Amino acid sequence: MKVFVTALILSCPIFAGDLDFLRDLPESPNIRFHLPDERVAVRGRPARPLPPISLNFPKDPHALIRAAAQKHNVPAAFVKSIVAAESNFQADALSPKGAIGFMQLMPETAELFGADPNVPEQNIDAGTRYLRWLMDRYRNYRDGLRRVIAAYNAGPGMVDRYRGVPPFPETRVYVTRVLAFLRQFERGRG
Repeated sequence: MKVFVTALILSCPIFAGDLDFLRDLPESPNIRFHLPDERVAVRGRPARPLPPISLNFPKDPHALIRAAAQKHNVPAAFVKSIVAAESNFQADALSPKGAIGFMQLMPETAELFGADPNVPEQNIDAGTRYLRWLMDRYRNYRDGLRRVIAAYNAGPGMVDRYRGVPPFPETRVYVTRVLAFLRQFERGRG
């Protein structure tokens, strides 16, 4: 089986202007370089243009979390515990209710913070900004951290209505999970 390789060198700015050197490479039965203007025919199918080369490498969620946490003055271990509970560090997580990405942002929340929830950097940044906003809102309560976590899950309206963690089993389990992750991450495990 022949392997068709699109040369990554095509994306290198050093060679961006002169690709003729690829024509001079010896032919190999297993490797073939395609120049941008070529079309590819595969197993008798009609020729089709090559897809553009994408340099969107996966981002390290831990680095994104550290950067957003520092930017918004939220403990990184706290952001990390929310991400662990919400998406288990899966950038493409999608909940049945429509929450998206690492921090499981609802589209309305993402829009409120000017973010595209499908872009990992924006998802984590907006989620961290939302945590900062919640932390500021509940900073004067003795159970402020629990309220922040509950509000992230059930919404601040429910936390205000019940004057603390709402009696919903899902929210209570969520608060317990986030606090367990927080203890774990503060100790440097994970």
